[in-house]
Order: sequence, then structure tokens, then C-alpha cells
Amino acid sequence: MTTLELPRGAQLRGLDRAKAAERAAELYVQGCTIRSVAAQLGRSYGCARALLLEAGVQLRPKGGPRFREAAT
Repeated sequence: MTTLELPRGAQLRGLDRAKAAERAAELYVQGCTIRSVAAQLGRSYGCARALLLEAGVQLRPKGGPRFREAAT
């Protein structure tokens, strides 16, 4: 399942919201970005982020991994 079976813009409540939060968490843990999660759920970035937080997901830092040069 890549998109929720709700019309775009319909409010997520109750069981639908819980299912959306669970799906968002699955996608994010697999490596998707918040924007990608939002697109796959048919929701806004803010909604996707809120769903992830509700699911108890620890968000990754902005900007991706940073590499340090080895000290010589």
C-alpha cells in the first residue's frame, strides 16, 4: 500500500490516523525522507512530520550524514 485510501485533504481521525502514522513510520525507517513519506501518503510535509512524531519516531538530523576528515 503506497497511498491511503482517503480523498486528498480529508481529515485523518481515529483508526485512519493511527494507520497513517504506522505507515509513515514504516516508510521513514526504511530510509524515506519526510517529503517522500508525505508524497506517498498524499499529505502535506507538516502532516507527515506530525504523524511520524505521533508514532514515536526519532527524526533524523537535517542535511544528511556529515563526514569528518581524519586528524593526522
